[in-house]
Formats: sequence, C-alpha cells, structure tokens
Amino acid sequence: MPVPLLPFAPAILIAVFSLMVPLSIHKIEEGHVGVYYRGGALLQGYTEAGFNTKMPFITSVSQVQTTIQTDEVVNIPCGTRGGVLLYFDKVEVVNRLAKDHVVDTVRNYGVHYDNVWIFSKLHHEINQFCSQHTLQEVYIEKFDTVDDRIKEALQRDCTEYNTGIEIIAVRVTKPKIPEQIRRNYEEMEAQKTQFMIAIERQKVVEKEAQTEAGRAKIEAQKAAEVAYIRKQQDIMEHMAALNVSKINDEMHFAREKAQADASAYRLKLEAEYNHALLTPEYLEMIKYQAVANATKIYFGNSIPTMFSAGMDIDKKK
Repeated sequence: MPVPLLPFAPAILIAVFSLMVPLSIHKIEEGHVGVYYRGGALLQGYTEAGFNTKMPFITSVSQVQTTIQTDEVVNIPCGTRGGVLLYFDKVEVVNRLAKDHVVDTVRNYGVHYDNVWIFSKLHHEINQFCSQHTLQEVYIEKFDTVDDRIKEALQRDCTEYNTGIEIIAVRVTKPKIPEQIRRNYEEMEAQKTQFMIAIERQKVVEKEAQTEAGRAKIEAQKAAEVAYIRKQQDIMEHMAALNVSKINDEMHFAREKAQADASAYRLKLEAEYNHALLTPEYLEMIKYQAVANATKIYFGNSIPTMFSAGMDIDKKK
C-alpha cells in the first residue's frame, strides 16, 4: 500500500527551500560585476558587487573585473631583422574594462576577453617590433620606445572594435640576448663608459683652464685699469703742477709788470717834472750853484795860476 506524501509536503517544501536558497544567493566581489548565463546564453544586464540571487541549476554567474588590473605575459620570443632570437622575460599591461561594455565584450570574446585583446595581441606586436629593427635598435637604441609603441597598438585595436578596454600602461623588461652577444655589449658599454669618463675629465680640465684663463684675464684687466688710473692720476697731478706754475708765473709777471709800469710811470713823471724845471732862470741858478760848489778859497802868498787864469776868463766874459 503506497504511503501518502501529503503529510510530508511541508517538510519536503522546507527541505527544497533550504536547499534552493543557498544555491540561488551568490556574492559578487568589489571591483567586479556579475554576468549571467541561462541555458548557455548570455543574459542581458549585469549585477553590481554584493549579494545577488539567481535561479539555481538553471542560471550560472561569472565575475568580470571592471577595476584596474595588470595582465602579465612572460617569456615572449621574437626575432630581429638580422635573425637574432630574443626573449622578453615579462611584459605587463595595465588595463581596465568599462562597465557599459561588459556584456557586449563578454558576448563577443568571452569572460577571458584579455586572451584575445591582450595576450595574443601582445605576442603579435612584440614580434612586429623586433622584425622591423636590428638587434642594436631593439636592445639599445629604440628600447625606450617599445612601451609606448605597444600601448598605442593595443589601444588602437581595442578602440577600433569598440571593446571598452582602456590600455593604461605597458611595461616591458629588457630582453634576453645570446650570452656571447651580451658580453660584447657589456664590453662595448664598459668602453663607452670609459670614453665618457675621459670626455668628462677633458671637459673638467678645459673648464679649469677656461676658469684660470678667465681669472688671469680679470687680473690683467684689473692691473691695466689700476695702471691707467695711476697714469691718469700722475697726469692730473702734473697738469695741476703746471697750472700752479703757470699761475705763479702769471702772478710774477703781473707783479714785475706792475713794478715796471710803476717805475716807468715814476720816471715819466720825473722826466716831465724835470722838463718843466728846465727854464732859463732855473738853468742859471744851477750854473751858479755849481760854480759856488766848485769855488775854493786858498790862504797864503801863492795862489795857483790855473785858478787865477780861470777867474780872469770869467771876468772877460
């Protein structure tokens, strides 16, 4: 006889509910969104971080990161234009998927969309770069441009196909090269370093020589300026002495001229005065004064004949 299930229905419902609730509730991590598949088809829309629900056994959920993430690709081989095989140990691509592109990108390229747009593309771009350049260019001359070149190439393709992937940065490590070639480069770098040291030393010596020459030039200019100032001072002192002498000569000349003028004027006045005195009466008086002054008186018996003769002559006149 079959056992009736109706008395056990509540218990069965409780058991089913207890089983279904844990299977329907799920958690989406911060920085991620949830996308849902039902019967293998991707549903439209997504859920944010936190607790969300789904239909157990029918709907499955996958988390897609929408914050900044770093994808690493290691041991990438590439051949240069000259045929040398290199290996890039690690290339890091910092990227981010926009939320509004999550559903379309996952529908077109899957949850692991970065396999298509980053990992595979990275191998391709690295090989493209190496094949277009020589070992010297890849390893030294143009190595600093690899990051920007790969970043631009990845972003260009992601933008062209509207994937919503933003390439923020690309970091490329120095590639590995054959050991013999590496030693050659090390020797070249050492020689280059020595050469640069020699150049810098030469620059220092030249700079010191220029400084010394400049110092000597400044000292020579200073000495020349001092000599010029002293010469100008001597010239000024000599000119001052000449001016003083000239002034003294002019003063002496003026004094002598004044004395000569005074003497000449005095003599002129005396001559005019004497000329005024030369009247007949004055001359007669002078004559008698001279005769009087010249008259001598003799006492005795013998009077000189000359004197007597003179007197006689005067009497005759």
